Amino acid sequence: MADSLRDEEKGIRAPPAVESVSTPSDMEKKPPASVSGGNVFTRINNRIQSLTFNESRGIERVPESERHAASVGNYMQMTLLWFSTNITANNMAVGMYGPLSYDLGFVDSALCAVFGALLGSAGVAYMATFGPQSGNRTMVVARYFMGYYPSKIACLLNIIIMMGYGMIDCLVGGQVLSAVADGSLTIVVGIIIIAIITWVIVIFGMAPFHVYERWAWVPQLIAIFVLVGSAGPKFDTNISSTGDTQTINANRLTFFSLCLSSAVAWAPAGADFFVYFPPTTSKWLTFFMTFLGVGLALSFANLMGVGLASGTLTQESWATAYDTSSGALILAGYDGLGGFGKFMGVLVALGLIANNIPGTYSATLGFQIMGRHLARLPRWFLSCVCVIIYTVCALGGRNHLYDIFENFLALMGYWVCIYLTIAAEEQLIFRRHVGFDWDAWADRSRLPLGIAALAAFLIGWAGAIVCMDQIWYIGPIAKMVGSYGADLGIWVGCSWAMLVYPPFRWLELKKVGR
Repeated sequence: MADSLRDEEKGIRAPPAVESVSTPSDMEKKPPASVSGGNVFTRINNRIQSLTFNESRGIERVPESERHAASVGNYMQMTLLWFSTNITANNMAVGMYGPLSYDLGFVDSALCAVFGALLGSAGVAYMATFGPQSGNRTMVVARYFMGYYPSKIACLLNIIIMMGYGMIDCLVGGQVLSAVADGSLTIVVGIIIIAIITWVIVIFGMAPFHVYERWAWVPQLIAIFVLVGSAGPKFDTNISSTGDTQTINANRLTFFSLCLSSAVAWAPAGADFFVYFPPTTSKWLTFFMTFLGVGLALSFANLMGVGLASGTLTQESWATAYDTSSGALILAGYDGLGGFGKFMGVLVALGLIANNIPGTYSATLGFQIMGRHLARLPRWFLSCVCVIIYTVCALGGRNHLYDIFENFLALMGYWVCIYLTIAAEEQLIFRRHVGFDWDAWADRSRLPLGIAALAAFLIGWAGAIVCMDQIWYIGPIAKMVGSYGADLGIWVGCSWAMLVYPPFRWLELKKVGR
């Protein structure tokens, strides 16, 4: 194989393989090969790698011989994994922005929240299909669309997404736990509790992760159903959108884009959790089951957020709670249930762990993809680093959740949608008949150079910048819509990338040949 592949393999020490068994959660690990040297880190690494159910594999492609057959239960696991991940309090907080930040009525907010979530879920489902096809992690697959080196930009942005979600999950969870304890437990302590539990699960990798996500949705769904019964009668479904027609339309588009961004942000991790499925796995079933899990969970959670936000306009106690935090507003929905309501609040807070685990897992893989030196670090160690980083960020930003949420989600949606546009065009136009050589995942000489993708990506970003509408910057085109502007960044960014990528890629293939 090429020198570049040999260099890559030197930088990424192949871990023990995962045995082929019936379900992802039943994966077992072979004893690790000995590591040269006898320093403390090596001994700790050997001990951790030898633990039962610990996943040693990092970004290396999973050979077909080590994958397990897809069954009905496995397809159902796809849905349950994504449903558990997203039926969480942080997604309720997204729904609150419709009535409270964009002055939208209940119906407008609900429609934007649901259809934005569904459209974003389709992007996640599309990328999820590459897991069984390739046996490669999502950001390794990105090399086939953007080239070996340009794909590192997408990988870095994905790390920011996943670490950002970790920070937000810890923040919202800490807020809810603090509200449950009537302030006697500080938000700081709540943040640390969420972070520690996440770390305990994610450090072992795929096996406990799949087991946890298989059942995490049950208490979450019960808690939300109780919230529907307790808070639902206080939702104000009669509120209407305010402003002139142009302003209302601008706010609808901006909130729709925000909900889309919240969902599609999972796309850069979509394939990570299905790499142990064989290539014979149905693409359509993978797409549908992923779409079902993400779409249903986000639609339900976002709608609960819209309802709670509408209630703050008529319930003074809810408005006061929201002034404290979005987590306090969720807990206020359980008013009247006494201790049982607080117990439900604890379940909601702990449910954020299910959202935090896959993001942390994906971030660790992203660090390994960024370079050969980082790839030498074992996944469990990078898990520790990730948890520490976003916990510190959550502690520092605990009083600024609103600004973090609104700006973070929109910015992440820009690049993900541009990347998905490039990926879809590469597959449908240029790879439709030739397919992909998935064995070339680490061989730079067999991967696209990426000049066309990088150019389209940057041009798309330029379009997003002149059309974005954020607190700290409003693009000149965005200012032209409505009284306060509208966020057109996703739509203009994608359209610009869509127009320029095909001719650039055709020219690249003609001149370079790959």
